Amino acid sequence: MSIINKLATSIGRKDDVPNQVLAKEIALANDNNAIKELIENLINNKDKNIKSDCIKVLYETGYIKPELISNYYKDFIKLLKSKNNRLVWGSMIALDTITEEKPKEIYKNLIEILEATDSGSVITKDHGIGILIKLASNSDFQKDAFPLLMEQLRICVPKQLPMYAERSLLAINKNNKNEFIELLYSRMSELEKDNQKKRIEKVIKKIN
Repeated sequence: MSIINKLATSIGRKDDVPNQVLAKEIALANDNNAIKELIENLINNKDKNIKSDCIKVLYETGYIKPELISNYYKDFIKLLKSKNNRLVWGSMIALDTITEEKPKEIYKNLIEILEATDSGSVITKDHGIGILIKLASNSDFQKDAFPLLMEQLRICVPKQLPMYAERSLLAINKNNKNEFIELLYSRMSELEKDNQKKRIEKVIKKIN
């Protein structure tokens, strides 16, 4: 049976449970043929719902077994310029899941990733920053990626800062911790809720 026939849309479901189950099956079976079929339909199928299901299954598979989708990073990069926002943020999630598998390739496409991060939805931004954090925690790319991460932390909306700061701990070391702490202190007054400030204070405490 074609893998497309198992997608939520194909079986008349409006929820994502069938797609999540399918992703687990593909990951457990190391089903490269299924991944190839999903990619082909993601790119070429004219049905937007099928495309949406395909990207869902692909990034859910990426969460479980990123190496299964990592060779298709170029396709995800291209989709960052799609007019279909669902495909844009879905592709950014997929790229986030494979950054540790393909750091060099992802790094080479940072311009496209940052452009989509700056102009995209909250989900797109979250995972674009997730990519930067992973690159900034890699010694081969930290020199360039960390300043870009810091810039994102400077301009992000205040309510997102605590989450980004917590996740950024992966990239913090003795050489950059002071700069990171200074940035967090500089934005503390922008935080409206006490629990947001407490989360930032906890991050700082962990570093010190």
